[in-house]
Amino acid sequence: MMNENYSHPAMPAGAAPGILKGLYLLRESRVAADRPRVQLLGSGAILREVISAADLLEGDFAVGADMWSVPSFTELRREGLAAERWSLLHPEQPRRLSFVETCLANRKGPVVAATDYVRLFADQIRPFVSTHVRRYVVLGTDGFGRSDRRSQLRHFFEVDRRFIALAALKALADEGTIPAAAVSAALRKLEIDPEKADPTRV
Repeated sequence: MMNENYSHPAMPAGAAPGILKGLYLLRESRVAADRPRVQLLGSGAILREVISAADLLEGDFAVGADMWSVPSFTELRREGLAAERWSLLHPEQPRRLSFVETCLANRKGPVVAATDYVRLFADQIRPFVSTHVRRYVVLGTDGFGRSDRRSQLRHFFEVDRRFIALAALKALADEGTIPAAAVSAALRKLEIDPEKADPTRV
């Protein structure tokens, strides 16, 4: 169904309602609960990079990464706006939570979303993620169009597994969960050049 051939992961048991609403838990981290933890959101073909980023975080950095598949950021925004409208029109009732809030309510750590689209696409659900006063980091392909292998393009636009892992670690550092020096060490381990050209300016 996409423009990239790959084997899709099996549908987790009980995921059907979330698929229709636009968000479901693909895999829960097996890293110990007392370790730093992040929530990774992936949409479309980039989901494979999110899966690999979760493996990197857990295997190389001992950071738990819960993985979420997002069939539709647009549906999530529509549902969130509907919840806000209901609360507006029923001011004496408890505020209605959006589906995004319900999914993330009991989950630890910052949220990092990655897509092959511009950042604004995943950013449209920011009001419903930041309700819990957590960091929401969005990666996307902002910049000028170009032609190359997908792996090169994703590295150029900073949406591949290494940049997803780096964004997660930086968000943890910004929250004070890990030291900033750990992010610097990750840059070296992931072989990311901090002087790399900014894709929005090249």
